[in-house]
Amino acid sequence: MATSKVTVHFPCPVERVWQTVTDLSHTVWRSDLARVDVLDETHFVEHTQSGYATHFTVTACEPFRYWAFTMENSNMSGFWEGIFEAAEGGTRLQCTETVTGKHWWMRPFVPGYLRRQQKRYLDDLRKELLK
Repeated sequence: MATSKVTVHFPCPVERVWQTVTDLSHTVWRSDLARVDVLDETHFVEHTQSGYATHFTVTACEPFRYWAFTMENSNMSGFWEGIFEAAEGGTRLQCTETVTGKHWWMRPFVPGYLRRQQKRYLDDLRKELLK
């Protein structure tokens, strides 16, 4: 199991950060995704540019404060949580992601993969918010 915890600051209101992160109908800003299929209020599937699907189940949703979900695909399972706080003329977002590789041979690569994925996501989010 690998865990990555990152805290970032965005110079815009918490409502805007929340809306961008949680609006699953508008994910074109995500460079890693081809599309997202929303199945119902708590289930969605992300499809990477190469067609790989990951299934998500929302486990908590407190608008403008907290969003969490589990995730699973054929290679990993895990949990993500985001804590949104108004701070210092903008928003502080704390993201914690925990992932477990399903195959023993993948486990040494999971920490690096997780860090790269979080960095890419937050870089994409920053670009979208600063438009």
